[in-house]
Amino acid sequence: MIVDFLKPPYYAVIFSTILTNNLENYAETAERMEALAKLQKGYLGIETARNEIGITISYWESLEAITAWKNNIEHTKVRNLGREKWYQKYQLRICKVEREYGFEKTS
Repeated sequence: MIVDFLKPPYYAVIFSTILTNNLENYAETAERMEALAKLQKGYLGIETARNEIGITISYWESLEAITAWKNNIEHTKVRNLGREKWYQKYQLRICKVEREYGFEKTS
């Protein structure tokens, strides 16, 4: 689903990943992290896609909200587990969205 109700300015955290072959508990843990993120102050939404490269973009009201999510204890434990077990490589980017526009075919 594409998040299309946000009003700039806001922040996007772009998390690009390449997975290892060891994906035990990965899907369940990813679902748990998405549910936990939704409970965080300043969370605005999420978009995700996976093929050879996984891309998850989470949207936040502020840099402070992003830092609070990064420092969440459960998220920190899972992030460390991901480095040990699930991720071959990842890249994280934080961007300020100052403008946006979109299109949707209605018929």
